[in-house]
Amino acid sequence: MVHELYYGSDTNCARTMLLVLSELLDQTIAPQTLQSAVALHGCGGHGDQCGLVEGAVMFIGIYYLERGWEEQDVVKLAYVFAEAYRNRFGSLLCRNLRPGGFSGDDPPHLCENLTIESIAFAYQFICSNCNR
Repeated sequence: MVHELYYGSDTNCARTMLLVLSELLDQTIAPQTLQSAVALHGCGGHGDQCGLVEGAVMFIGIYYLERGWEEQDVVKLAYVFAEAYRNRFGSLLCRNLRPGGFSGDDPPHLCENLTIESIAFAYQFICSNCNR
């Protein structure tokens, strides 16, 4: 699914994270939510906040609020996710996570493997917190 989203429709990493998690966890994502993630691939390619993290945190907000969690609990969980992600992958910044950083002659979607690993990580994190 990641490969098809990346190479079939040139979907960015944040939208890919949202779409794959929505499929895995049977969670509807509103079209406006996907629209809002249009530039969440390293802050529009700037290399800052990773879209994989942003997409996962957006999904966490949608998923847990739909299940009746209080907003402050979702915010705390997002913080825990960010810490866990940084501990696992070494950074929250796209420029640090992207293989080789950024250069003008980069082929598209260098983060495909990182995306798959990040989706698996986010999925396991979300499932492990479902019964809290």
